[in-house]
Amino acid sequence: MSTVYDVKADSLIREVAEELEAEFDAPEWTNYVKTGVTKERPPQQDNWYHIRAAAILRKIYTEGPLGVSRLRTIFGDRANHGHGPEHHGKASGKVIRTCLQNLEEAGLLESEEGEGRRITEKGRGLLDTKAGSL
Repeated sequence: MSTVYDVKADSLIREVAEELEAEFDAPEWTNYVKTGVTKERPPQQDNWYHIRAAAILRKIYTEGPLGVSRLRTIFGDRANHGHGPEHHGKASGKVIRTCLQNLEEAGLLESEEGEGRRITEKGRGLLDTKAGSL
């Protein structure tokens, strides 16, 4: 049986995002918000919030307990400064924080004191079954 490590990340994230759309709705402000300081516009996909939540769930599965600050660095991007050198810009903390809260309410993550969030058995089972079906 395949695990999360054996399948391509983008196909797994798409499958899990479809499952998460049934679990919770995206907040109203997701149509207007940028995903980080390096972006100029909001995402164009309709389900980008669920895709980000699925990517966060997979990242916590693979790299252990993670907090908002570490996830902001992981999901960040290079900031274009025109003629100046590019530097790393962090991702939006509000987006990541609300994704984590929604995943906790769905029972897929749990908070670990001082360590961040870690995946529950329900979350591990969801990712493993989706990886097995791919």
